[in-house]
Amino acid sequence: MQPPHPKAVLRSEALARRRASRSVDPVAFAEHLASAGSSLVAELRPGIVSAYFSLRDEASTMPLLETLAASGVLTALPITGPRGTPLVFRLWRPGDALVEGKMGISEPSPAAAEVAPDLLFVPLAAFDRTGHRIGYGAGYYDRTLAALRARKKIFAVGVAYASQETQKIPHEDHDQRLDFVLTEEGLIDCRSVLPFP
Repeated sequence: MQPPHPKAVLRSEALARRRASRSVDPVAFAEHLASAGSSLVAELRPGIVSAYFSLRDEASTMPLLETLAASGVLTALPITGPRGTPLVFRLWRPGDALVEGKMGISEPSPAAAEVAPDLLFVPLAAFDRTGHRIGYGAGYYDRTLAALRARKKIFAVGVAYASQETQKIPHEDHDQRLDFVLTEEGLIDCRSVLPFP
């Protein structure tokens, strides 16, 4: 039997730490994310901002989306397509209709306009300070960030509990780096640790 892939081990360990992060109040973290995230958006001034629809013990992005939408920022959520494809994004703001998509994740209505976000708040399992991340294993965000970066300048902001930080994430050429990571302890500018090519 083959040993588990190093990324799979790191993913499992980081998610276990996230589940055990009882010292962090999830409501307070969601409020911090709304405040710090909207400040970052105000600084970078992207046209369209996407976030993810939170599941299980992921940090909630709903207060962030509410804050951004209330300030007039166009917001979007991802649509998960077939495995091996990038995500599609549709405009959505709190109060708009949602439908159940792949894996039971809530998504905007198919009637909502398709967009290409300029700043993405990205879920993750583990991260390091150079902006490398481990997702949930399907590669959706790596393909999505690569496709968007081939078209224009974007910003990718990982959202995680500080306990999900790992000293060094193994990475390959196709792995896409994050520009920033936002945790309950603050904002990490990954670009200043290791410049982007």
